[in-house]
Amino acid sequence: MRSWIEDSNCCSWDGVTCNNVTGHVIGLDLSCSWLHGIIPSNNTLFSLPHIQILNLSFNDFDRSQILSDINRFPKLTTLNLSSSNFSGQIPYEISHLSKLVSLDLSGNQALRLETTVLEGLVQNVTKLKELFLDSVDMSTIILPGSLMNLSSFLTSLSLNYCGLKGSIPDNIFRLPNLQFLSLWDNFRLTVAFPKGNWSSPLRFLYMSGMILSEELPDSIGGLRSLRQLSLHNCSLMRSVPIQLGNLTELTVLDLSDNHFSGHIPSSLSNLPQLHHLDLSSNNFSGEIPNIFTNLSQLSFLSCTNNRLVGPIPSHVSEVRNLAFIYLHGNSLNGTIPSWLSTLPLLQDINLSNNQLNGNIPEFQSNSLQTLYLRNNSLDGSIPSSIFELPHLTELELSLNNLSGVVELNTFSKLKNLRLLDLSDNSFSLNTTTIANSSFPKLRYLFLSACNVTEFPDILRTQDQLIHLDLSKNKIHGQVPNWIWYTGKNTLRFLHLYQNFLTGIDHLPWKNLQFLDLRSNLFKGPLPVPPPFMKFIFMSNNSFSGEIPRVICNLKILEILDLSSNNLSGTIPKCMGKFSRLHVMDLRKNRFYGPIPETFGKGNNFRTLNFNDNALEGSVSRSLLNCTMLEVLDLGNNKINDIFPHWLENLPKLQVLVLRSNKFYGDVWSSGKVNHSFSKLRIFDLSNNNFTGSLPVRSLANMKAMMSIDEAEQHLEYMGEKYYQDSVVVTLKGSEIQLQKILTTFTTIDFSNNNFNGDIPKFIGNFQALRLLNLSRNNLMGCIPSLLGNLTNLESLDLSVNKLAGEIPWQLTNLNFLQVLNLSENQLVGLIPQDNHFSTFSNDSYSGNWGLCGFPLSKKCSNGDGQKPDGMISHDRDNILSWVDWHIILMGYGCGLGIGFSIGYIVFSTGKPKRLVRIIEKEKA
Repeated sequence: MRSWIEDSNCCSWDGVTCNNVTGHVIGLDLSCSWLHGIIPSNNTLFSLPHIQILNLSFNDFDRSQILSDINRFPKLTTLNLSSSNFSGQIPYEISHLSKLVSLDLSGNQALRLETTVLEGLVQNVTKLKELFLDSVDMSTIILPGSLMNLSSFLTSLSLNYCGLKGSIPDNIFRLPNLQFLSLWDNFRLTVAFPKGNWSSPLRFLYMSGMILSEELPDSIGGLRSLRQLSLHNCSLMRSVPIQLGNLTELTVLDLSDNHFSGHIPSSLSNLPQLHHLDLSSNNFSGEIPNIFTNLSQLSFLSCTNNRLVGPIPSHVSEVRNLAFIYLHGNSLNGTIPSWLSTLPLLQDINLSNNQLNGNIPEFQSNSLQTLYLRNNSLDGSIPSSIFELPHLTELELSLNNLSGVVELNTFSKLKNLRLLDLSDNSFSLNTTTIANSSFPKLRYLFLSACNVTEFPDILRTQDQLIHLDLSKNKIHGQVPNWIWYTGKNTLRFLHLYQNFLTGIDHLPWKNLQFLDLRSNLFKGPLPVPPPFMKFIFMSNNSFSGEIPRVICNLKILEILDLSSNNLSGTIPKCMGKFSRLHVMDLRKNRFYGPIPETFGKGNNFRTLNFNDNALEGSVSRSLLNCTMLEVLDLGNNKINDIFPHWLENLPKLQVLVLRSNKFYGDVWSSGKVNHSFSKLRIFDLSNNNFTGSLPVRSLANMKAMMSIDEAEQHLEYMGEKYYQDSVVVTLKGSEIQLQKILTTFTTIDFSNNNFNGDIPKFIGNFQALRLLNLSRNNLMGCIPSLLGNLTNLESLDLSVNKLAGEIPWQLTNLNFLQVLNLSENQLVGLIPQDNHFSTFSNDSYSGNWGLCGFPLSKKCSNGDGQKPDGMISHDRDNILSWVDWHIILMGYGCGLGIGFSIGYIVFSTGKPKRLVRIIEKEKA
């Protein structure tokens, strides 16, 4: 607008178009003109009644509204107000512009379009060809009705990110002139493509990020004019129709992030114009078909994160234009074919996370910029050609079997290198720098498990480093002072875990967010963390002293792991006030005093692990505010309290460990919470002073232990990206640390308390249970035969109780049972021999004087010890058992145990006369 000079002819000004005959201004283009502020209704702009084209896009009108005075431009054919920070409701008067051919209001996120305005546009603006409303709020629009009568002249319709819901009417796909249709990221919008004959002039179809019908119909093959098709993230399933091969004008095909299965259709080879093909993140299986014969224009290929197997096609000479190849995240095997290394335009190649083997080929393309070969089985040495690639910016060779001697200084030739990952290989890495050599300014350096013995000299000049990983090496001693200048203003991630480091003075990196010092030999006080820390891992060291109070200033801290150190003192009260902290792991230290009472509302704690300290007092009731809590481990402390039944109010609690404290009294439930412990998977009350009967009411609500969700049967561990939960379990009388907790792992451990009474029968409903330990209590009665329903049980310990009766034969159904301990009870009768029960040793049954049969030396009188015919299990229900001991047994149900006891005494002492006298006296 600097060319706009008063008293000169405005028709000569930039952005102004005039009618050559009348001299009237008919066009005004002020796009990208740095205009800002509100347009008042008396603005001279509205004194241009003949204007036909108005473009005010890409300015800043300070969230002002579009004035209703817009109808003062009755001849307007083109209106473009896109990306200019308008807000509020689009005025109904805009539908009075009946001559409009093109309307673009996109990119104004604060604009709203109501149903009445859209209906007015559809009814009144009958010549409309282009309608762009991207990012305009249309969430109140009622579909499909509001779009049923769109202009048959419409050639372009774009409604991306509009919050549409409902269903798109079928007629949109059949508009006779529509060439461009884009409905990206309307997540609540349902679309069903026509399934019959579908002919349309559509050339560009973008439907990503919405709900499509389960499968892509064969009718898609009727869009013979289609050039670009994007159906990214549409929940499509089944196979890709072979009719896609009919779209011979197609240049872009994006089917990524769906659920397509089956083989990649070979009909794609019929698309000679295709230059962009994205099939990533689906369930495609089988080998990569040789579809490249006719795809001479292909420049982008992505088949990442599928289930593809077999070798990469070896004879491909037609795709000389390939520049981007992404095949990572499959199960491809064989060697890297030579044609990949000779492509003249190759820029990016990612073959990571496959099963490729053999040598890395010599790359001949000087255009290569990124090379990712992580996590394969490649061997041999790093090819020399890699060091001659002038444009290489990212090189990732980690998790392979590469060998030989690698001079780190060799990479100094790659002046544009920004990422270098050599971790976890078999070569010997020499980090000595040659004098006067200049190393490229790296952003990311990963040298984990490279047998490095000292901090590499190249770090002295790395002032732009963002991520440094020197973990799992052999670096000894103090962290050198000169390292403080490495990425001093840029470093965000620092991994030094699993070395032999002994000291670190301070952490000067002011932007550091991630620090991992685990499993070293660090001593002395904890280093003071910088203010923007999000993740702190310092476990398995010998840090001592108290937690520095400056930690209270870490407002964005998300994970704090200080476990397995020599830290002492009380837990700072401020640590319960963190709003973003997910994980606080302070186990295996020497903290004392109470658990903080400062856990506030709205916190995000997912894991609180205080195991193995000297904490005392009662359980803090402020934990009720931890509504996101999944893991609470207070084991191995000195807490003196009754059972904290109010924890049943925590809706997501999955792990509750109170073992080895001074808890006492009955374990009970308030019965006021519907979801009481419903997600609990690990419940450990062992080694306390609990009394009374087993907590029937609490157990009855534990739905997560009662059934196995088939969807959860794949291997997943509790935790998050940088942290995985762990827990101690008692197995065979020994404590075992599970470093990871499978989401399907369930356990109940009430051992070493003073529980009494019967074992509840409904424990037989806990079909997901893996470990059940009720040992060292005062439990009585029979072993419920319903325990035979626990078909996933791997360990059962009922030892050192007062259980009587026979071992239920139903326990032989426990095919996964590896640990069985029934010792030191009052059990009698045959030891079951069916299935794998004969594999358990004497120790499983010792201390039960009435048991007989293998593996005990005591033989049963019926001989073979097999299950007798007609045997009836003897729970407390009215049952009668048998035995061939030549005596009359007395009692029913669990009274059978008394009968066995008396019978055994009579039989072993040889004094039946007294028993006869007692019986005869009772009869008399």
